[in-house]
Amino acid sequence: MSYELIAILMFSTMMLMLLTGQCVFGAIGFVAVAAALFLWGEGGSEIGFSAAMKLMKWYPLLTLPLFIYMGYMLSESAIADDLYHMFHVWMGPVRGGLAIGTILLMVVISAMNGLSVAGMAIGASIALPELLRRGYDKIMVTGVIQAGSSLGILVPPSVVLVLYGMIARQPVGQLWLAGVFPGLMMAGLFIIYIVVRCRLQPELGPVLPVEERQVSLGEKLRLLRAGLLPLAIFASMTGLFLLGVTSLVESSAVGAAAATIAAVIKRRMTRQVMENTLRKTLAVSCMFMWIILAALCFGAVFDGLGAVRAIEGFFIGNLGLGPWEILIMMQLSYILMGMFLDDTAMLVIVAPLYVPLVDHLGFDLIWYGVLYTITCQIAYMTPPFGYNLFLMRAMAPPEISLRDIYISIIPFVFVMIFALAIVTAFPEITLWLPRTVYGN
Repeated sequence: MSYELIAILMFSTMMLMLLTGQCVFGAIGFVAVAAALFLWGEGGSEIGFSAAMKLMKWYPLLTLPLFIYMGYMLSESAIADDLYHMFHVWMGPVRGGLAIGTILLMVVISAMNGLSVAGMAIGASIALPELLRRGYDKIMVTGVIQAGSSLGILVPPSVVLVLYGMIARQPVGQLWLAGVFPGLMMAGLFIIYIVVRCRLQPELGPVLPVEERQVSLGEKLRLLRAGLLPLAIFASMTGLFLLGVTSLVESSAVGAAAATIAAVIKRRMTRQVMENTLRKTLAVSCMFMWIILAALCFGAVFDGLGAVRAIEGFFIGNLGLGPWEILIMMQLSYILMGMFLDDTAMLVIVAPLYVPLVDHLGFDLIWYGVLYTITCQIAYMTPPFGYNLFLMRAMAPPEISLRDIYISIIPFVFVMIFALAIVTAFPEITLWLPRTVYGN
């Protein structure tokens, strides 16, 4: 059996296992270890041990549980609720103001957690009931929450970019900085869409009633102070990192400690809050570490087979495609897979294949990491099996149907495709900040 056929068999077996509902790390790791033992006998078992040692020696991976802990601590202690209340009062007099405030809330939640699931949970439990109660169109606000929560995998500290950095062997700090402007640009495009849509159709996002807007300036300032606490935590964490006072891992520790201190000062630190935070942090962190371990093992086997060079020869030699045509085909394949798989599964399946090819074609791997992440955001919300669609269905109230959820996301997907085209055409949007901070 040729190595090319073995590579195809590995890939198809893994896809079949994933589509039948097997655990991501179990399917990927099983196929990798089974193929290694088949190809190299007992010596193949060393590939798994080598991947485990590589994972344990990767110092920046310590940021993963610390940032996840910070996000869950702010969420479980209801400090994020104060932030939404601030946006509620300050943005209420504007048409679509609460929807705009929800997007801003999602940006901050993304900066606190790095996971789209956290933003979705907070948006669906806090923002959605308030928006519906105040007469906002259910289809529009459902799309707002899904689109806003997707920013969690792009705005730093993005967990997905940590995984990409591990697989592509790129510095996580530069990847995070590369995601700042694209993430803020996408949030800005969402806000522009909401403003224009609510101006054309005011009934979709009515202003708050006069009696709810009559809040004293003192009360507004009090809410502003309470709502700015999460922003202060994030600013102190990132500020120390950008000024060179702390390393990336030390900054994540500063964020985790600041979130804990904030919960204590606000008198919201209870045994239940700490237990829920630690339990969720441990569950998510372990899941990601198992996935990274399986991905490293799978990538090592694939590289040993020469599958990367075979794919490179197929695109360039057999099909005769140019670099940009190959890049577009790769992005389309992500969107296609995103209809059936989540972003982590897509990353560990194809990144070991695509990253060397992207490097060979002369593209910047930091820039490509952002392109991949934006494409994942689009795939996350693409029917029939977009991950965010089912998360929303599980959390939404009964009056919002699956059809409403599918319809709600259409305009936001087009906005994200437009943002992807801008970042693709103008790489400096992504690369300027990391080059400025780290140098050329």
